[in-house]
Amino acid sequence: MDPRPRWYRIGWALPWLLFQFFPLADLVTTDRPLAVRLVAGAGLLVFTVVYLDVFRRAFGGGCWSGSVLGRLAVVAGLGVTLAVWMGPSWAGLLIYVSAASAAALPTRWVWPAVVAAAAVCAAVLVLDGEGGLLILPVLCLLTAFALRGTRHLVSVNAELAEAREELARNAVAEERLRFARDLHDLLGHSLSLIALKSELAGRLAEVDPARARAEMADVEAAARRALAEVRDAVSGYRQVSCAQALAEARAALSGAGIAVRLPARVPALPGPVDAALGWVVREATTNVLRHSGARAVTVTLTEDGAEAVLTVADDGRGPADDTAPGSGLPGLAERVGALGGVLTGGAGRDGGYELRAVMPLLPVSAGAAR
Repeated sequence: MDPRPRWYRIGWALPWLLFQFFPLADLVTTDRPLAVRLVAGAGLLVFTVVYLDVFRRAFGGGCWSGSVLGRLAVVAGLGVTLAVWMGPSWAGLLIYVSAASAAALPTRWVWPAVVAAAAVCAAVLVLDGEGGLLILPVLCLLTAFALRGTRHLVSVNAELAEAREELARNAVAEERLRFARDLHDLLGHSLSLIALKSELAGRLAEVDPARARAEMADVEAAARRALAEVRDAVSGYRQVSCAQALAEARAALSGAGIAVRLPARVPALPGPVDAALGWVVREATTNVLRHSGARAVTVTLTEDGAEAVLTVADDGRGPADDTAPGSGLPGLAERVGALGGVLTGGAGRDGGYELRAVMPLLPVSAGAAR
């Protein structure tokens, strides 16, 4: 299902509705029997509704389907019938036929349909002695060119959006695989050793209790050693430095097709402050990849000896509900606040979203932090 609103999908059709002025004016001002006016008005209404529906379906991903082609046939049939029946003031309806054909038909069918619509428009004008309005057939062709270009741009943008999402998913999957490999390398040997020695101790428990106790001591030592290694690995993974987080952010965002501007250098910061700012960079990067739809991200980092200020700004959709379940910002604000810092987020000065962390560089007591 297309997530874009319906008005977006028919927006490309709305500018051409200006040409409705001429048939409407002719319907009101020209003296005709009431029955003719009612039938022509009803035909114009049906024509307009079906024309808008063709655009809604075509730009909603349903181009070239049977339902769209059937509606396009209705638009073409009504447009030609009303133009031939009602005269030159209604010849502009063939412009709509050209626009709908360019939006909904495959390329090999577009230009025969558009040329046919332009030819019918020119024939109506010439046969009624309105040769001065031959700009209308030209508009049929120009409209088709404009809509084909628009259709191409919409298609390319959709492909780029899909590629960006795929790259973001691949970046997350790659990081998960890396961490899984690290844990496997750390635990594979230790757990195999523990399993073998536990099995040996079980067999020796009855025949050689002293040897069994020695084996179990080895099991305990191996388990403690494995636990320490896992703690070191998790600590190294969680307590990422700001410089490391910026490098990872560059790789992840660039891989997702997002332009990145990072600080020229990372100043030397106290360990806890460096780790907290690294977390801010990681959380901001994750939110940009998942939610923002941004095309560019700018990260600035300054320090004046008293405090460090980190800002991550993007040009995406702007603020959302940061307190929604699953958001990492409340926990991140607690982490920053524990060190006496302040984390704020909201609309950027030039749109998009801006996350800003201000961290004191001097030690802060627990009471002051609270």
